[in-house]
Amino acid sequence: QVQLVESGGGLVQAGGSLRLSCAASGRTISTYAVGWFRQAPGKEREFVAAISWSGGDTLYADSMKGRYTISRDNAKNTVYLQMNSLKPEDTAVYYCAADYGPGLPNEYDYWGQGTQVTVSS
Repeated sequence: QVQLVESGGGLVQAGGSLRLSCAASGRTISTYAVGWFRQAPGKEREFVAAISWSGGDTLYADSMKGRYTISRDNAKNTVYLQMNSLKPEDTAVYYCAADYGPGLPNEYDYWGQGTQVTVSS
């Protein structure tokens, strides 16, 4: 079992930045690919970014390219999501999820509880 805990969310003005963390416990996250998702009120959950277990491969949703950066520190058992140039439409609950195995994630085995990001205009 892997437990995932997101942190780093909060209230930020448009144009600002936040760095989210996804900390794993229970097992090492170094053998899991990890993805970030978000869900805004009244909307479906959407994919944000993903990273392979080595960190060598990353994938982003088109609307996040150039603004968001996913990274990982396997020694700290943590995956990060750096978010820059934030917009009010980025307001959502952000979740991380883990998929066992190499390569980019496919089907996620574990999910965190989410962290709220609110961007004011």
